[in-house]
Amino acid sequence: MRIHIISDIEGVAGIVKWAQTGGDQTLYHEGRKLYTEEINAAVRGAKAAGAKEIVVMDCHGAGGDYEFNSLLPDLLDPRCEFVVQSRWTEYTAFLEEGCDAALFVGMHAMAGTPDGVLSHTVSSQAWQRLTFNGTLVGETGINAALCGRWGCPVLLVTGDRAVCGEARALLGSGLTTVEVKVGLGRFSARQKAPQLARELIEAGAKQALKDLSAVRPYDPGRPCEIEIEFTTPDRLVEYRNRRGVEQTGALTLASKADDWWTAWSQFYF
Repeated sequence: MRIHIISDIEGVAGIVKWAQTGGDQTLYHEGRKLYTEEINAAVRGAKAAGAKEIVVMDCHGAGGDYEFNSLLPDLLDPRCEFVVQSRWTEYTAFLEEGCDAALFVGMHAMAGTPDGVLSHTVSSQAWQRLTFNGTLVGETGINAALCGRWGCPVLLVTGDRAVCGEARALLGSGLTTVEVKVGLGRFSARQKAPQLARELIEAGAKQALKDLSAVRPYDPGRPCEIEIEFTTPDRLVEYRNRRGVEQTGALTLASKADDWWTAWSQFYF
């Protein structure tokens, strides 16, 4: 099996504050260790399930030199390879070559989720609502659509209770989820101890890979319209003049194309 592990930091056990997710400071570097060890747990589970090749893609935009570069290489399980990309959703080579399944680790809920720990969609300040053909999605949906573009199903999502529910609603009951914390608000949670969270993730990854057909690859539909609602009018200036993108309201832009990947690319890149 060829397995793609796609990861984010906000859904990791022990992470509840923005200071743990970026900036060259103590809390962030502690968060990086928690993050890397949850990835290792998924690698162990995947290997136990028979994975022959595992590629980890860090999808956490930490900013600066740490942008998509939050993993601690020296601590990574040597049985995986890892990607440092310069822009989110930029790296697709492993998917294009053909992957049997994707495992999502450390996911967070979409913007506006009251009990979602550090909930946001793409930008914690600029984006407040994202839909694919009218379906409300968060970053789990974006990553799932990316995988689905090349026929790769998502079989595991780990994170807080809110994102686990969000993922099941989008991808179906066949999805394996691992809940490592329950949000008490956006910046607080009741959490599993990191060691237990890792044990659960390892077991979840192994279980999820027993049935590669449990979840169908996610396709938002064809043709596809992506609509983004921003928090303030100035936030959409960066995107509104791109080819294929039109302003549909004071705070909204839409990108339309024959398929999701084209609609996403013409808006985001």
